[in-house]
Amino acid sequence: MTLTPLPAAFYDTPVLSMARSLLGKLIVHSGPGCDVAARIVETEAYRGPLDLAAHSARGRRTARTEAMFGPPGHAYVFLLYGTSWAFNVVAGPPDTPHAVLIRAVEPVLGIETMAERRRVAPHRRELSNGPGKLCQALEIDRRHYGRCLWEGPLVIADGPAPVRVGRSPRINVDYAGAWAKKSWRFYERQNRYVSVPPRD
Repeated sequence: MTLTPLPAAFYDTPVLSMARSLLGKLIVHSGPGCDVAARIVETEAYRGPLDLAAHSARGRRTARTEAMFGPPGHAYVFLLYGTSWAFNVVAGPPDTPHAVLIRAVEPVLGIETMAERRRVAPHRRELSNGPGKLCQALEIDRRHYGRCLWEGPLVIADGPAPVRVGRSPRINVDYAGAWAKKSWRFYERQNRYVSVPPRD
């Protein structure tokens, strides 16, 4: 699949703007005879160190979070609940630990391959309607930690923009107090692959 990756400059922007702008973009992972691609339909913004829901809250800088402090447009991949991977895109200038979590995607290319990886039927929304599910479907894992997203086998490319964008508080961050109420989750309205309500 030949697509033009988004330029590095796309990612050097405030994290909330980028979380919205990523909707409708395409994640493309190329492999030997096995390209897969999916359209981003749900994101969440994390704006550390003030944001207590972010892994970089209070300036926490560890081997795990180091990619968040690096240049924009690189992948921050972490293990979710110790069982599956989650894919984030670093935003803003270096030493500003902001990132966007990709929460759900709509399969576009290589759907049969994704279904085999997920062991679900190709038509099921469970194919890619969550952070861990989409990483399994697109085969994103620790190998992609810190990689730039405009060259190499894993890139983000331009795609059709969503028709309508919805917003809501982020998911599963109740521990963050007032920060949990921030409407920093963005999703494409009425897309069946959006992970949880609201979807309308």
